[in-house]
Amino acid sequence: MFKKPMISIFSIAVTLSSTLNLVMPKMANHNRQVAFIAYLLGAELNFPLEKRKELFLAAVMHDIGAISQQEKMDNMAFEVLNPHRHSEIGYRLLCQFPPFAAIADIVRFHHVRWADGEGIRFNGHDVSEASHIIHFADRIAVMLPEQSRVLGAAKRIVEEIDKYRGSWFKPEFVDAFTNLAGREHFWLDATAASPTETLLDIVNSDSVEFDIALLQGLSRIFAQIIDFRSSFTATHSAGVAASAEILAQLAGFSENELLMMRMAGHLHDLGKVTVPTSILEKPGKLSTEEWDIMRAHTYHGFRTLQKIPILETVNTWGSLHHEKLNGSGYPFHLTADELPLGSRIMAVADIFAALTENRPYREGMQPKQALQIISGMAKAGEIDTHLVALLQENLKEIDACRQAAVGQATTDYWELFRVSNF
Repeated sequence: MFKKPMISIFSIAVTLSSTLNLVMPKMANHNRQVAFIAYLLGAELNFPLEKRKELFLAAVMHDIGAISQQEKMDNMAFEVLNPHRHSEIGYRLLCQFPPFAAIADIVRFHHVRWADGEGIRFNGHDVSEASHIIHFADRIAVMLPEQSRVLGAAKRIVEEIDKYRGSWFKPEFVDAFTNLAGREHFWLDATAASPTETLLDIVNSDSVEFDIALLQGLSRIFAQIIDFRSSFTATHSAGVAASAEILAQLAGFSENELLMMRMAGHLHDLGKVTVPTSILEKPGKLSTEEWDIMRAHTYHGFRTLQKIPILETVNTWGSLHHEKLNGSGYPFHLTADELPLGSRIMAVADIFAALTENRPYREGMQPKQALQIISGMAKAGEIDTHLVALLQENLKEIDACRQAAVGQATTDYWELFRVSNF
């Protein structure tokens, strides 16, 4: 039976934010810098603790909708072109997950300028002070140099920010920032390796009881962030999750284990956020260097999910999907006696989904053709022969479930990116 654990929603947010930043490691600290600056601005403005916590959470998640590498790079410019697209996508992602729904509107409008007070409304919607503070903190953060040079740059940053007083930023916020800027620790803390670390002890006091349904919602957001970076991968995790769940049911898994298996399917390719879109969409064979980048994705996914202890089993089942029973897999080269049944199921489901999907370099195979290749891998001692037999005996049912999940994921993909109003 799945027990309902109490988890800090802030820890979850920081982990999700860190996952997003795997797309662009050199920008990995940006969201945490924005959270740190926004929280301190709230304190300087005498906001109550609960409102400061809200600022922290929204700031950590503010760029969740910037899924591609290019969007992340574009957002690091002081003046962002088309800034509201990723804000709207972030809003739609956050609305799917109840613990994050309260900050969705803040994220949605975090690039709206103050415009001498006209920025309290945007496209017919009210814009909160929190959105304006996130925008202000975000623009400060993109100007920060590395820590060794930050004190020398402080005066220039303050002067540059003051040029936008009233037009971009609410004057009271600029005054609060000017006060903070007079303290060396502000600059040094903001450019530290983990600027939010000192604040997590304060905000982590708020925890949410996570049941299996809530974790399902979280895994779905992760899956969309992973897969929606390319139209070629947009439905992959959904297809794997559906195939793995049916195989697990046929293998005798309990109801709660089936839900965990579905989560594992959603999260199995988490580490692919480290793989550039140019590699995911390459129409030909990968070079040795490209293949090395691709192979590392399971390692990155495994290490990221280790930060969420309640997902230990889900992580084991999902992240080890490229291990082989004969030890020839990666990244740990585990063998049959080290791979639980859940991991074996995920391996078969991933191969089946991958072979039957369209890829840049080939069209998807018919299920029977894919089964021939999978059977050959089982004979070679790479994957579980019993599970391959279950796949063969229930091929039509499993493929029908996979196709239904793929169809729903396709709809979700196009709906998420339909942002014509922004």
